[in-house]
Amino acid sequence: MVVAIDGPAGAGKSTVARAAAQALGFTYLDSGAMYRVVALAVLEQGGAASDRARELDIVVGDRVLSSGRDVTEAIRTPEVSEGASHVAINEKVREALVSKQRALLAEGDWVAEGRDIGTVVAPEAPVKVYLVADPAERARRRAAQLGTDTDAVTVLRDQALRDAQDEGREHSPLKRAEDAVEVDTTGLTVDQVVERIAGLVRAAQAR
Repeated sequence: MVVAIDGPAGAGKSTVARAAAQALGFTYLDSGAMYRVVALAVLEQGGAASDRARELDIVVGDRVLSSGRDVTEAIRTPEVSEGASHVAINEKVREALVSKQRALLAEGDWVAEGRDIGTVVAPEAPVKVYLVADPAERARRRAAQLGTDTDAVTVLRDQALRDAQDEGREHSPLKRAEDAVEVDTTGLTVDQVVERIAGLVRAAQAR
């Protein structure tokens, strides 16, 4: 079974998906980390992003490996985050990584999160969740994730630009799948959101 979790930055995708996978006994897939790996490779080695996407052996789990190298921390820098945004709009990069993601999800039970899991990568997933949150709450979480002391106005501005870019890109834009259940994480604990998802999984398994 695949549980597809989509949503904008700061909505809680990574935290919730990781916790849900652990609670359900499923494997966790952070698709965004794969784009970050490609961005890091381009920053360090140069060359075409599409070539890096095809060549790299990417392992995503508790640790992120790029052709055997542990890059878990290296892919979380602001520079890589910026690079990943540009890499993600490259059609050839997306084709290469979507193919890798589909191959992973073809076997076993997964909680997969990203910005196009439910619409592009796994459109047949029996459970689809679209996480949202209040913009101010998303900005606060994003600032904490990046470890920045940037003021809230700047984070909110950058977030709005990121949302517009993700929603307006030509290939695999960020959008809610028609059959996805929207969950507003504002004011909810991770455990509360995970329980909502677990309930959806139980319902799907009973069908």
